[in-house]
Amino acid sequence: MKLKYLVCFLLIICGFALVTTETGCANIIPPTGGPRDSLPPILLSASPVDSTLKFTGKKIVLNFNEFVQAENVQQNMLVSPVPLINPTVTARLRTVTITIRDTLKDNTTYALDFGNSIRDVNEGNVYKNFTYLFSTGTKLDSLQLAGKVTIAETGKTDSTIIVMLYKNRDDSAVIKERPRYIARVDSSGNFHFKNLEPGTFAMYAVKDEGARRYQSRKSLFAFYDSAVTSGSQKKDILLYAFIEKDTSGNAAKSVSSTVVPPSKKTKEGADRFLKIQNNLNNGELDLLSNLEISSFERFYRYDSTKIIFTRDSLPAKGYSINRDTSGKKITIKYPWTENSNYRVIIDTSFATDSAGRKLIKIDTFDFQTRKESTYGLVRLRFLNLQLNKNPVLQFIQGEDVKYSYVFKGGIEFYAKLFTPGEYEMRIVYDDNKNGIWDSGAFFGKHLQPEKVLLISRKITVKANWDNEIDIQL
Repeated sequence: MKLKYLVCFLLIICGFALVTTETGCANIIPPTGGPRDSLPPILLSASPVDSTLKFTGKKIVLNFNEFVQAENVQQNMLVSPVPLINPTVTARLRTVTITIRDTLKDNTTYALDFGNSIRDVNEGNVYKNFTYLFSTGTKLDSLQLAGKVTIAETGKTDSTIIVMLYKNRDDSAVIKERPRYIARVDSSGNFHFKNLEPGTFAMYAVKDEGARRYQSRKSLFAFYDSAVTSGSQKKDILLYAFIEKDTSGNAAKSVSSTVVPPSKKTKEGADRFLKIQNNLNNGELDLLSNLEISSFERFYRYDSTKIIFTRDSLPAKGYSINRDTSGKKITIKYPWTENSNYRVIIDTSFATDSAGRKLIKIDTFDFQTRKESTYGLVRLRFLNLQLNKNPVLQFIQGEDVKYSYVFKGGIEFYAKLFTPGEYEMRIVYDDNKNGIWDSGAFFGKHLQPEKVLLISRKITVKANWDNEIDIQL
């Protein structure tokens, strides 16, 4: 009987545990907060209202529907005409206040382009394409100018470029003075001036680095060949930006042929010996390259007869050994055969550097040429190529020109062996027929850079494959 009561008691306890387990408190999950806010702030009012005439105040107050902030205003905001002192912009809660610090000119239309500077506090959504207008006269100027800026060397665009208009058309103005008007370039390279006063201007473009004038020849710069008139409907205002190359010769200092005594700081060990390297890749030579032997130091006393070059253990014939103008690289040129074995033996006395250092021992390296099957065949036909513009085809990987081809009377590029990979392509219109792209020069010359046409499609060269494509430019 007692056993019966014990069993009943245990069943009651188990049932109670089961009930409390199934009906107990749910796991606490924090609220998700709903979908992310992707909407930009909304401008509710402006005081004075946008496009006010006879403006005489010093403050402009913008009211938004949510808390906002003003970021990097001095970098983002463009004011035209360009003032001597930029306005001050502050944000507090839902309000943005602009304080005019410069003396406003009579009968002038001002445009405050805020760029990406106004955004909401929570998610950082940008209030885009907002320009506030006012005039100190009785009307708003409404003349316009539009065009496009392209990077001359690449055919691409750069949205960090700004375009400037100067009333002073002397060349020196772009360095010494502030522009009259500024416009941004969009991601497609297009610019659009609005609310211009009647007038004739010099037009330039620079990479926007804060100063908003041309400060360094190491920066992107473009100029238009002739003056432009506000309100003109010209559709061919094209600017080609370039970085001017240094042609003064200052960068390339001559190398003295005088023997320099070894430095007192020469370290013991490896630094007492000449070091060389080659352009082999895992003991393999690219069939499209020559064998290169180089050093960080200039080869001084140099004797090519101290280099032995063999193929399949026999002395090779028909090769040449040349040293480049820097004196730091030696090239062995030879009609390479695929999948063949070669050896180079370099005697310790083949060269010294300016400090008299030699190789520590005879240097020997064996290598093999690549198989033709590791390359692709490429045949490209450019159906509407303008041969009268001296076109040069360039294959690009990253920022490097991997291969160039000068068209000589035909519209076809053909290569039996081409290194596999993905390439961008562009056409250089080679005005001076030197086979490369040349930059422009503004001061004293007004020389525009050579133009480049970026080919919209890329080419992927596959190994052991015939890559044949017709391209319409």
